[in-house]
Amino acid sequence: MKKIGFIGLGTMGAPMASNLLKQGYEVAVYNRTASKAAALAEQGAAVAASPKEAAAAADVVITMVSNDASIAAVYEGPEGVLAGLRPGTKVIDCSTISPALVKQLAQQVFALGGAFLDAPVTGSSPAAIAGTLVFMVGGPADTLAEVMDIFETMGKKVLHMGENGSGAVAKLAHNTIVGINNLALAEGFAIAAKSGLPADLFLELVQLGSAGSKAAELKGRKIIEHDFSNQFSLALMLKDLKLASALTDGSGIPAPMLNQAKSLFQAGETQGFGEEDLSSVVKLYEAWIGQKIGDKTV
Repeated sequence: MKKIGFIGLGTMGAPMASNLLKQGYEVAVYNRTASKAAALAEQGAAVAASPKEAAAAADVVITMVSNDASIAAVYEGPEGVLAGLRPGTKVIDCSTISPALVKQLAQQVFALGGAFLDAPVTGSSPAAIAGTLVFMVGGPADTLAEVMDIFETMGKKVLHMGENGSGAVAKLAHNTIVGINNLALAEGFAIAAKSGLPADLFLELVQLGSAGSKAAELKGRKIIEHDFSNQFSLALMLKDLKLASALTDGSGIPAPMLNQAKSLFQAGETQGFGEEDLSSVVKLYEAWIGQKIGDKTV
């Protein structure tokens, strides 16, 4: 069975690594905040002192970190992944980062005799825990085939989108829709609430009608109950929308809804909601209408 180096043990990475351990893989983990490795060590993971150490003995290295700057910190330098990489190692990056950085990393890994897949995911923390993530993968098909067992341990579906960078583009396009859909849900709730409609019944209508969406399914109850415990943070959604905006700007693609969504999530972060669930953007609307969505009075 393949030896795995897993780097990045946040909301998504920790349960992904846990599922690999449960399946019997030998896993060495690394996280910049070392305390986050403790629970996985109790499950049998080896704890590496650096990304280099995690990569050095691995057949497959998986990284799951938050942004381009974090990726640079993990991959580069004398203690980075690239410094420890052996020829023949497969590298899978599940982070949501810029397509340009993905292509740079792929070239660096290939130059060292390895193979690289960009494989961001959709599905928030409950899906990571359940092992039902969906992966959108860019990179060589033969490399993907060689590590399919690992993907199938962490997720329910793997979509090969094309060459390196295509997985990253797919994720940014996907999360553009996610951001817009969550704002649409918040806006609809605000109209209904300000007009005195019961929030429970309105959500039921949305789920039964043409307005139904994953946003309504996953975030509707959270909005009504004002439960903004973090499944996927507002700050991370804003980061993804900024990356998508840079992509569309560079490609000359008009994206008016993306740009409006980015502005509203930026406003949410400015208001201090960044570390809450992305559904907390509804609090902007609640401030504008002067009441919480679950309130029954106009």
